[in-house]
Amino acid sequence: MTTLSVVIPAYNEEGGIRSIMERVLAVRDALREVGVDDLELLVVDDGSSDRTAELVRAQPGATLVQHARNGGYGAALKTGFAAAKGEWVGFLDADGTYPPEYFPALIKAAKEQNADLVIGSRMAGAESQMPLTRRIGNLIFARLVNIISASQITDSASGMRVFKKSILGQLYPLPDGLNLTPVMSTRALHEHLKMIEVPIPYSERIGRSKLSVVRDGMRFGSSIVWTALNYNPARPFGLIGMVSFGIAALIGLALVWYRLQGVQTVTPLGAFALFSALVLSVGGVMLIALGFSFNYFVALFHKTPVRQGLWGKPLFNVRWEQHFGWVGLVIALFGLIVGAGSLIATLLGATLIQLWIYYLISAVFSLMGLQLIVAWVQMQTLDALRIREDLAASDLRGKETTLQSDVTHTEIRTDRLQPQS
Repeated sequence: MTTLSVVIPAYNEEGGIRSIMERVLAVRDALREVGVDDLELLVVDDGSSDRTAELVRAQPGATLVQHARNGGYGAALKTGFAAAKGEWVGFLDADGTYPPEYFPALIKAAKEQNADLVIGSRMAGAESQMPLTRRIGNLIFARLVNIISASQITDSASGMRVFKKSILGQLYPLPDGLNLTPVMSTRALHEHLKMIEVPIPYSERIGRSKLSVVRDGMRFGSSIVWTALNYNPARPFGLIGMVSFGIAALIGLALVWYRLQGVQTVTPLGAFALFSALVLSVGGVMLIALGFSFNYFVALFHKTPVRQGLWGKPLFNVRWEQHFGWVGLVIALFGLIVGAGSLIATLLGATLIQLWIYYLISAVFSLMGLQLIVAWVQMQTLDALRIREDLAASDLRGKETTLQSDVTHTEIRTDRLQPQS
């Protein structure tokens, strides 16, 4: 028998809790048509000071779970998830903004597409009474999730969903606040769970909203970024680094063009451009290298293969960070050659006015190359530490063991483990 457990978090919702409970319970027959035999309704009273708990107790078919004190939206949902008995768990707000009549559609889509989690999307074209400021905020959050996880969803913060209870172990830990939903979306994408969306209408709230657009908006954004950093730091750091390096490259090309036009002097604006190009270029490469190094820290902590990267997956089946060593060496050598050439030109009589830009180019390329070389050495070391236990166990067993490694020297080591003929 298939059961859907619907969790409603409620904090001082006496004005709308009865209506939403009745609407949830009224979808039993529609759920049976999509293969759900039973419906469990759990209302988690999050320390309300009004008549919310009293109204839930009086509602036939509803189960009341109470917090002694207010713990937050996310805390109430997690309490409901723990108490849920169904194979499928759904949730929605108590304020009447989300339509429980769409639970059958969400379940149907989940079964037809074999999805782990289904989001009721308020941003996918259905009628919506969402205030403009919140609509803009949700668009920003969805784009942020899409950028840092290389995915495409429209409503990362929707408060109406259904999911298989069995995936909770992959989604946890989740926060106690209103930012539970965007963190859930971000974790689901990075855990490679199948997440789909179903368009739903959105209604005006009954009662006063507890959402602060500025405070909670900042919390949502930071939660999405920090969650992504737990999985694939290379993407957010790398994207910022690429933008930084791209701006520096444009400034550098402009300076070279002016130089070729015979311009020798530097204006105050030109000096600022030079400073900006230096900081942005070196900083951009540093951020890219730092992001990829962090990916190896994540793999070491979880003892899993190094995955994803800047593009969300290997681009052209190449792990680009594995080439940081020789690329950094080439860049650093170029910088040193330019510097040495400038020094020789100085000794032959060239003036500083003629050569200062070449000294700057030498410094920038030498620093960028050194940063890539250091990052490559760091990643080599971290990957060796990641598979050390497996290598040691293989030595102790004294038999053939196949290991996957992301660096060259560990691949040589595994070759040594093969039995001699």
